[in-house]
Amino acid sequence: MISSVLVTGSNRGIGLELIKKFLSRSQPPEKIFATCRNPEGARSEELRNLASKHSNIVLLPLDATNAESVKEAVVEVEKYLNGSGLNLLINNAGVMPRTSLDQVDGDEMIDTFNTNVVGSLQVSQAFYPLLKKSAEKNAEKPLGCEKAALVNVSSVLGSIQQTPLTFQPEKQVISYRISKAALNMLTRLQAEAYKKDGILCTALHPGWVRTEMGTERALLTTHESVTGIMEVLSSLSEKQNGILVTWDGKVIPW
Repeated sequence: MISSVLVTGSNRGIGLELIKKFLSRSQPPEKIFATCRNPEGARSEELRNLASKHSNIVLLPLDATNAESVKEAVVEVEKYLNGSGLNLLINNAGVMPRTSLDQVDGDEMIDTFNTNVVGSLQVSQAFYPLLKKSAEKNAEKPLGCEKAALVNVSSVLGSIQQTPLTFQPEKQVISYRISKAALNMLTRLQAEAYKKDGILCTALHPGWVRTEMGTERALLTTHESVTGIMEVLSSLSEKQNGILVTWDGKVIPW
């Protein structure tokens, strides 16, 4: 059983659906930390409604690009955990500018990296002690989400090997692709560094999903994607440490 989970970017799209799916489990987590930049904003209304009906949801402001905001979120999470560790951290927050190779500029690259890579790094670093504490408290369990796990939501578009298959002249999303390739490397490094602590680290491709980022042309609904993701999370083991997996459990080469 996953007793505690934190999801970034949880007020819409895949993040919001993850919160719903954790709630619908036969044994939902005791604490579901639903974080986003502005939990009180208009775009977080559905998330607030969920929290008002479920006492195990803890709404927290967390801007992954702001180190101080991340630190403040850790302090609040520690209070709610009351000495326990954090089972599962899902770095879901991300952005996707739709700029081509001849149009992308340095400012966009920096902004995209700041959210998709630096943000995930800062959040992971800050919550690492709580993940480690969970691994220590569940030392008898095998590597996986019931022990301690860090999941970075990535993309097949970050796979260098798959680029000839996924490149579309009309949809180049250059800064997004490069940032997800960097996130994949971050995940691989985290897997190597944190394995000794009993923390599993995996990159996850959610598929092409009908969200604000994925557009209405996408093949999957959030329900279909996240239903698959929940099955993948339940089955994660040492075999998936440091690799990129899809929403339906397939392995994608780096």
